[in-house]
Amino acid sequence: MKLELIPQLKHLDSNNFFLLSGPCAIEGEDMAMRIAEKIVSVTDRLKIPYVFKGSFKKANRNRIDSFTGIGDERALKILRKVSENFKVPTITDIHEISDATMAAEYVDILQIPAFLVRQTDLVIAAAKTGKTINLKKGQFMSPESMKHAVAKVTDSGNEQAMITDRGTMFGYQDMIVDFRGIPTMKKYAPVVLDVTHSLQQPNQSTGVTGGRPDMIETIARAGIAAGVDGIFMETHFDPANAKSDGANMLHLDHLDNLLTNLTKLRMTINELS
Repeated sequence: MKLELIPQLKHLDSNNFFLLSGPCAIEGEDMAMRIAEKIVSVTDRLKIPYVFKGSFKKANRNRIDSFTGIGDERALKILRKVSENFKVPTITDIHEISDATMAAEYVDILQIPAFLVRQTDLVIAAAKTGKTINLKKGQFMSPESMKHAVAKVTDSGNEQAMITDRGTMFGYQDMIVDFRGIPTMKKYAPVVLDVTHSLQQPNQSTGVTGGRPDMIETIARAGIAAGVDGIFMETHFDPANAKSDGANMLHLDHLDNLLTNLTKLRMTINELS
């Protein structure tokens, strides 16, 4: 596993996958702390290297009345507080060039959203902060095309890049994961599988994205079997009332059992390798 990719995890000795997990968006300090505390308790016990995920703002929304955030600086300060309180690195996504230097002051990893991963200036701005860069594969892109996104980071003098597969559009309202892409993309950078966004059902007539959270463990198991380096999943203690992407989130109560099962699967695969 490429723990050296995330400097804050270098000290950990683990043969397990690493985990990027948390709420879709930072809705407030109490909810962020509650979710982080639960995930840290599980990942510590299972020896899963862990990064807390939370968006400081949601710029990509279907409807103008959709939740976009609680304020950039307020949300970023909450992310920093999570890191300080629980001694874990943090990740957030950026949408504009000016976001890169601002967010880099608060978090350890900058994430380029799937819809923006071809935006050269944005990727370069993120890379030049020196932070680890998580490149989400566009739903419209082939696995092979992600080598060019990685090259934009490395050619900017930053070797800390990873790729996250979050599914590929299948028709207008569904996503699929092509597991053949995992070994392909691992030629370019460590690969993470986003098991919750891969189960989105976009373009609903209501303007609110749907999802299939009942399939989370199935997709996650398949990803572990296919050799992903990390797992990405969004979780919440009340997905039905989450302010963003609740339809495809994992309920926090199910996290322990899922990660236990995935760890057992990973250890079995390690023994067979």
